[in-house]
Amino acid sequence: MKKMFAIAAMLVASSATSINAFAADTMVKLPIADALAANNAQQRLGDTVKFYFGSQKTPKIASVIATDKTSQRTNGFNKSTDTACQWVFLSAMLALQKRANELGADAVVNIVSNFKDQEFSSVTEYECADGAIMAGVALKADFVKLAK
Repeated sequence: MKKMFAIAAMLVASSATSINAFAADTMVKLPIADALAANNAQQRLGDTVKFYFGSQKTPKIASVIATDKTSQRTNGFNKSTDTACQWVFLSAMLALQKRANELGADAVVNIVSNFKDQEFSSVTEYECADGAIMAGVALKADFVKLAK
């Protein structure tokens, strides 16, 4: 009986190790434009809050209200990398929009990818952690009031 228990424990330990390896995130860089064109993103985000990525030129800023971040995950099982990442990118953008509305901001600027606190800044691309089971997008940004 002890021998059987030891074998079972070894099987559980080895399968846990292989599950961790199987679930490891691969960082991919994908076009922001493609993500904003998918999943009805433009309509869902509307135009009440403006979004500016990386060092993208912005209108004059009247005041910086806050800096905040969001980290979103979605089920990536049996989905292409593009599909899962575009979906979770939209979730992250909707979270930024919600936070902007809570703060009374009319724009979100300096949006950068911020997975595990490692910043990646681009005007054209975002980073997505693509795993076997989950996909994730983490964004960091400044919430501002634009000058009139």
